[in-house]
Amino acid sequence: MEREQTIILKNKPKIVGFYAIAGPKEGKGNFGPYFDYVMKNDHFGEDTFEKAERKMMETALSGVIEKSKLTAKEIDLMIGGDLLNQIISSSYAARAFEFPFIGVYGACSTMAESMAVGSVLIDGGYCKHIVCCTGSHFSTAERQYRFPLELGNQRPPTSQWTVTGAGACVLSKEGDGPHISSVTFGKVVDWGIGDVNDMGAAMAPAARDTMLNHFKNTNTKPEDYDLIVTGDLGKLGAEILVDLMEEEGYKLGVNYGDCGQMYFKYNQNTLCGGSGAGCSATVLNSYILKKFKEGQYKKVLFMPTGALLSTTSSQQGDTVPGVCHAIVIEA
Repeated sequence: MEREQTIILKNKPKIVGFYAIAGPKEGKGNFGPYFDYVMKNDHFGEDTFEKAERKMMETALSGVIEKSKLTAKEIDLMIGGDLLNQIISSSYAARAFEFPFIGVYGACSTMAESMAVGSVLIDGGYCKHIVCCTGSHFSTAERQYRFPLELGNQRPPTSQWTVTGAGACVLSKEGDGPHISSVTFGKVVDWGIGDVNDMGAAMAPAARDTMLNHFKNTNTKPEDYDLIVTGDLGKLGAEILVDLMEEEGYKLGVNYGDCGQMYFKYNQNTLCGGSGAGCSATVLNSYILKKFKEGQYKKVLFMPTGALLSTTSSQQGDTVPGVCHAIVIEA
């Protein structure tokens, strides 16, 4: 059923600051030169990977507030999430600051979800400055969703590599920077994929649904954007999405890309590419927004996807539902 899922914003929020921190493997990937900080190792000076993930998000929050030339007291609200149970990395990171906190969960789509919710709040006049932050860590995600790293399990060709990294941005009622002109909230879509190592195939139908609704709601087409970027579909999922959209009469051309597919270099052995909540978050808050600053991009459709499984659902034979939220960023 077709419905209006897109909100056209009247008081378009500005992105006045952005920051990305990533792990050493990520720093050697295709976006390494664009990150604000690359960690020397995945422990980041902590005794557990979970504490390292928390520290990454705290670093991203501090970094983006400083780059925005604001203080923590000027932030009205933090919106964020991660992949760990009870989004513990985000809530523990928020504990280090004094601003109010809304925790959200959209798996790997959380960056767009955070920014979409924040944009609506600013558009409505309820907040002046909102910080959005999302992150993930390869080692924490592996032992929560799959197997302990010590087992050294073989990875199937369809699997992806959870990005170690965190991205943050500050949305503001006024200021300099690109603005968010519309947001499209996605539906949960499930086409029956049950393989937890094939996230791209599970999430591609959700990306198709949101993209179709966005184009129809806004009366736009792929060529109206300098860049259309999904998040974390990886090589296989991105190819599936291209085929699905072509069946609907929309041809995705050279201006389409996927954060997961583009993240790592071929010789880094990540199979279908990157994934994780930190994947699209770090790409957006480094490469994409820097290209806006340089004048290369004028209009981008950013639409990361998320696989909404739990640590037990797949073990009980459930399929993997997907969701995709979209925001339009314009110069």
